[in-house]
Amino acid sequence: MPKLFEPITLRGLEVKNRIWISPMCMYSAENKDGMPGTWQEIHLGSRAVGGAGLIIVEASGVSPEGRITPWCTGIWNDEQATAWKKIVGVCHDYGSKVAMQLAHAGRKASVHRESSGVGSVAISEGGWQSVSSTSVAFGDYAAPRALSVEEISQLVQSFADAAKRSVAAGFDAVEIHGAHGYLIHQFLSPLSNDRTDQYGGSLENRARVLMETIRAVRDAIPESMPLFLRLSATDYAEGGWDQDQTAEVSKWATEAGVDLIDVSSGGLITGVKIPTGPGYQVPLAEYVAERIKQPVSAVGQITDPNQAEQILQSGQVDVILIGRASLRDPYWPLRAANELGVEVAWPEQYERGKWPKR
Repeated sequence: MPKLFEPITLRGLEVKNRIWISPMCMYSAENKDGMPGTWQEIHLGSRAVGGAGLIIVEASGVSPEGRITPWCTGIWNDEQATAWKKIVGVCHDYGSKVAMQLAHAGRKASVHRESSGVGSVAISEGGWQSVSSTSVAFGDYAAPRALSVEEISQLVQSFADAAKRSVAAGFDAVEIHGAHGYLIHQFLSPLSNDRTDQYGGSLENRARVLMETIRAVRDAIPESMPLFLRLSATDYAEGGWDQDQTAEVSKWATEAGVDLIDVSSGGLITGVKIPTGPGYQVPLAEYVAERIKQPVSAVGQITDPNQAEQILQSGQVDVILIGRASLRDPYWPLRAANELGVEVAWPEQYERGKWPKR
């Protein structure tokens, strides 16, 4: 059996294979109230029909101000949780487990989606004042307001409350979004954290918001539910967040109750050169995996089943996250099974379309 199709168990959750769908923003909550709807049901349900072991849904705001755009989904109220529950049920019906990604965009919030414009959405047009670890803007976006210590405490609680709603909605796991230049990453990196209080300066202080959030979320969800953490392993900039800091904080995070580290990269600042290419982030995941005991996932231009299997066979990475390749082919896991010679269950409605055995 190729490792790609071996089940994996995290706490009380068994996932049927190691092909997981990466969280990808859809910017499609059309009524701008954070409610997921028909698009999310069809999009995510298709990936379940396509054989994914686990699907991590798009970054969803833990507060209205935590959304990247006014069109992003949320999990800050019970009505949203009810809408998500239907979508999770569809995915469960077709064999996939589902995780919620809890997010706050920080200074990268209140911006346009590609089809609506460029840069920040003005408050007069439905945008809002963004907040961050700093008052320094991201690129050409509107400048954020630095959070007070009291507001940070409220922020941590908003993650915990959103985690409780995720449990009520039937999600199988929860992921904290600490990557891609969003709020938690803004606190982590010395390039975007210029604070002089207990949340700035040393690595321990810069990681304080993350650690408080992990503990609050871990307390808010059942002991049997896995908790994931997505981190950018590097800012690709001198003096910024790097692999060593990522590995150290990953160790602290897993000791505090995180069950899997989801390793990505970049997103904090503009003007950096990112060395993209097939599997370009895999070495970052392997670097972290060598230094912690808990599972690690890899993502980033993993497009071919044999490539994915080879990454797992290295023995360091435990899970493969498929992103853009899944947008091109919702049935990527079924195709991978065929190419690797694995017999997996197909929806009976699609049996007549199975690829010939190799």
